[in-house]
Amino acid sequence: MGFFHKIKTMFHEEKKDLSIEKTEEKQEEIAIYEKGLTKSRDGFVSKLTNLTKKYSQVNENYFEELEEILIMADIGVHTVMEFMDRLRDRVRKEKIERPDDLKEVIVDELFIIYVDEEVLSSKIQYNEEGPTIILFVGVNGVGKTTTIAKLASKLKEEGKKVLLVGADTFRAGAVLQLEEWSKKVGVSFYGKEQGADPASVVYDGVSKAISEKFDVVLIDTAGRLQNKVNLMKELEKINRVISSLVENAPQETLLVIDATTGQNGIQQAKSFQEITPVTGIVLTKLDGTAKGGIVLAIKEEVGIPVKYIGLGERKEDLQVFDIEKYIYGLFKDMM
Repeated sequence: MGFFHKIKTMFHEEKKDLSIEKTEEKQEEIAIYEKGLTKSRDGFVSKLTNLTKKYSQVNENYFEELEEILIMADIGVHTVMEFMDRLRDRVRKEKIERPDDLKEVIVDELFIIYVDEEVLSSKIQYNEEGPTIILFVGVNGVGKTTTIAKLASKLKEEGKKVLLVGADTFRAGAVLQLEEWSKKVGVSFYGKEQGADPASVVYDGVSKAISEKFDVVLIDTAGRLQNKVNLMKELEKINRVISSLVENAPQETLLVIDATTGQNGIQQAKSFQEITPVTGIVLTKLDGTAKGGIVLAIKEEVGIPVKYIGLGERKEDLQVFDIEKYIYGLFKDMM
């Protein structure tokens, strides 16, 4: 049984089981994926469907149009080239002639890209002794502060004691913005005035977390990617400060990327990889783009796991990334 059939069977059975058990939370998560991926599904899957109707036989013209659809979905040129080679190989070996018979193979092969090799964990690595330190990096305008607030809210609901630390002292209003979010969400905050040394803010914030026994510390940092050298020095200093206070910290460095920026977001990921160890990606505004294939491009081109995806404005719309729910949300109209 192919990956397509496994996902199809699993979700149909799970929905049936969920209705019996009344586990509304899981149903809501699936619904969030379905709704949040509507634009990508309408754009990508509808084009695949139209392509299938257009051709009665798999030929080179079909392959060329499919290639263009995949590139437009922001899967990435390199990934698409490898995928097309694999697809042509399967068509030849399995003697597939009708495009309709190829739909499931396309879904299988696309997601073999994500799951076939090294399994990238989407789980946060929590610190068993002392506070868990999560550092957030990313350029301005990607939704970094809002993401921190949404994650803080989720962690609070899980019963964790959360502290937000405003170390983006460079951008005007950034510290105040994070403080306002802390009040809305109902978690603690530590920050200093604009222009303060970010590393000193982090030192005092983490010290507070240790003395007051916080479970998780979420640290906002500057995103001045246009000045790589200074940003690298700043992040190196922040990392040194954190590791001097908490062993093996930060446990996570999450890079926030705006999905609507497409390949520009991939370049941001590569640039941040050069200046600090990134352990995971938060992909925001995925509901606002038809180019949902960026998830595959990130895996293939950057090799960093997507840990959270933003599928809407509500705090519930920040979801732990789940490849199976993602596949279902993207291709459910074909299942």
